[in-house]
Amino acid sequence: MTEKRLFGTDGVRGIANMEPMTAETALKLGRAIAYLFKKEPRRHRIVIGKDTRLSGYMIESAMVAGICSMGVDTLLVGPLPTPGIAFITSSMRADAGVVISASHNPYQDNGIKFFSSDGFKLPDSQELEIERFIFEDRDPSHRPTANDLGKAYRLDDAMGRYIVFAKNCFPKELSLEGLKIAVDCANGAAYRVTPEVLYELGAEIIPIGVMPDGENINKECGSLYPEVVSRVVKESGADIGIAIDGDGDRCIVVDEKGNVLTGDHIMAIAATAMIKAGTLKNDTLVATVMSNSGLDEAIALAGGKLVRTSVGDRYVVEEMIRCGSNLGGEQSGHIIFSDHTTTGDGTISALKILERMVREDKPLSELAKVMKTYPQVLLNVRVTEKKRIEEMPAFSKNLDMIKEKLGARGRAFMRYSGTEKLARITVEGPDEEEIGAYAKELASELEKALG
Repeated sequence: MTEKRLFGTDGVRGIANMEPMTAETALKLGRAIAYLFKKEPRRHRIVIGKDTRLSGYMIESAMVAGICSMGVDTLLVGPLPTPGIAFITSSMRADAGVVISASHNPYQDNGIKFFSSDGFKLPDSQELEIERFIFEDRDPSHRPTANDLGKAYRLDDAMGRYIVFAKNCFPKELSLEGLKIAVDCANGAAYRVTPEVLYELGAEIIPIGVMPDGENINKECGSLYPEVVSRVVKESGADIGIAIDGDGDRCIVVDEKGNVLTGDHIMAIAATAMIKAGTLKNDTLVATVMSNSGLDEAIALAGGKLVRTSVGDRYVVEEMIRCGSNLGGEQSGHIIFSDHTTTGDGTISALKILERMVREDKPLSELAKVMKTYPQVLLNVRVTEKKRIEEMPAFSKNLDMIKEKLGARGRAFMRYSGTEKLARITVEGPDEEEIGAYAKELASELEKALG
């Protein structure tokens, strides 16, 4: 088996209580992850955290049952951002970590993703090993009994540990006193953590999306709806707006004028400052194919270089390790400051932007001028299957023709979502009307082939 049947670009994901996000599959995944990391004759421990979705209780209980049935203990941390679970897994020297979350998806969805003991997401090879355990009947017939069964413990101080960790990523000689910050936590995993971190560092906080009810996660709030925090910034006169996603690993910021800045802007501001200070390792920033061409220009102008990867923050991390960089991320707001974290962290991304504002004593709108953004059109096309481009000759021919017309002025490409039955078309160039027409043309051709 070489193609994955359960895992997408960021774990296993789907509608809760429908395959693959059922209690039955969660139990199997729990057994599989325990089997994968139970290598020595000792007590093993796996951390389990989640976001605020109603279905989290069901999935968590099934995961605990599966893990404990293999003789492995579980440490339950409750709602905590994905990067917080990676941190707890590493700092507790646990054998693995489990995040129950569908990130920015609506509440009826859920997902499961795994971290190894060092806080990094699992590589493809280990995800395939988990699938072989489930689909090729590699589940061992012998099962622990009596006191060899695993136990479940609740780690009550997990949130406090993570808050201290996040605060320590902000320079001790600096303070956020005098800054008014609007922060939208998407009614998700960061609803307590991020406001508390900013408040303890001295900021005045205007909280949004901090009253989860199990069903309102990502509902017209958070990083997918930055217009919400933008409106609050303009109405309140805040210095900056911060929008986090449902599992707390993404961050989108809004300047004091209400302008929305993507993850590309965050990377441009941070990377150019790090190049100037000599702290960006190998003067290299890692981003994905989705990042705007303006990011390439900003990094080159500062004396650095940009390396691109496939979409997915774990591919960014893998490339960062390969090329020796300590900064990478995605346009969507997954930013990895690897001097501090092993995965995207919305809270720390926000702190790094706030650090630049305080150090340089400049408003965010001034800092954002480091990068010019070129027009970019993104269209989602719902598909029934995911064919390779070469299997769709008419679409492939049209795509090549558009690329030729754009030449060095722009880019055009299509990729499939790793979590949904969607194809994403991206066209970038100097003329918004022109690229909009090209994107619609490609979407129409794709619908004929796959709709």
